[in-house]
Amino acid sequence: MEIAELARITGQFQFEGTFMRGNLYGSGHINDTYAVVFRLDNEKTIRYILQRINHNIFSNPEQLMENIKRVTFHLRKKIIEQGGDPERETLNIVPTRDDGMCYKDVSGRYWRAYQFIEDALSYDRVESNQDFFESGVAFGNFQKFLADFPAHTLHETIKDFHNTKKRFKRFVEVVKADICNRAKDVTEEIGFIMDREADADILVDMLEKGELPLRVTHNDTKLNNVMLDNVSRKGICVVDLDTVMPGLAVNDFGDSIRFGANTALEDEQNLTMVSCDLELFEFYTEAFLTGCGGSLTRNELDMLAMGAKVMTYECGIRFLTDYLEGDVYFKIHRENHNLDRAKTQLALIKDMELKWSQMIRIVNKYR
Repeated sequence: MEIAELARITGQFQFEGTFMRGNLYGSGHINDTYAVVFRLDNEKTIRYILQRINHNIFSNPEQLMENIKRVTFHLRKKIIEQGGDPERETLNIVPTRDDGMCYKDVSGRYWRAYQFIEDALSYDRVESNQDFFESGVAFGNFQKFLADFPAHTLHETIKDFHNTKKRFKRFVEVVKADICNRAKDVTEEIGFIMDREADADILVDMLEKGELPLRVTHNDTKLNNVMLDNVSRKGICVVDLDTVMPGLAVNDFGDSIRFGANTALEDEQNLTMVSCDLELFEFYTEAFLTGCGGSLTRNELDMLAMGAKVMTYECGIRFLTDYLEGDVYFKIHRENHNLDRAKTQLALIKDMELKWSQMIRIVNKYR
């Protein structure tokens, strides 16, 4: 983006100081993120996060920001009660000049801003067991602090986001339509997904029967959505709250395992490198349940391992669906990128199935 355009957009927010510069920041798939730098009167500088919300995916940015405002205010209250630092331990929205939560520019693009959390980083891949443990505690605390929040009052920022049953149904429709003539090249992957249709139903059915409680969930609980303090390496803040909405705690747990306990990158092309690291699975299970502080029900504990499998399955469905439709949802950086992502998920499921009894024993150890 041109520097003049970036300066014009930052002028719509209540930032301190004078705009100096801005650069693309982070590695997210969906939104465009910039770190913008301002000079204060004392010649010091301050950074903020400026993001363009992808309104093709998040069709109602105002509702999305209403969710984030309500949840972060609730978290801020809990953090203060616990003696924590609300400036670092939750996202803090920078309002627009007219005190709104987001700004719509002349091109119809939506923008929002946050205070920058200094001296902390997020990581795209597990670098140590302790880092993964800290992310688990952070996401567990997120569940604990929001356990008394009325989940049903939040907007669905993406309707049926983790409704795996509907994801499967749409996948079947996309395969039949085959608009890009790609299905013939991925018959093995399609068959793998079709053979596990029962996995698409189990958690959705339990929610509909009242056997699993509706909770405030993050719905994208990857390691890189937790900021780790540069000195202590403690997980200090859960970020990327675009998909915070009503959901299942077991899905939040499961998505962390899908991403963090995988021995390979999410888009690894060498599938022999893909497996579920049981040591990391155990580290995260202990951490998440420690953070939750006894707030999960018996049924939720029973279904934690299934959450890991179902979230991996669902993500495989989503990546392959996007590949078959011509790569319209997830950003890609090479040919067949979404297909590579799908293949890693399916390989991870195979490995989980081989280790299923061990995963169950690990959950039972810490429940």
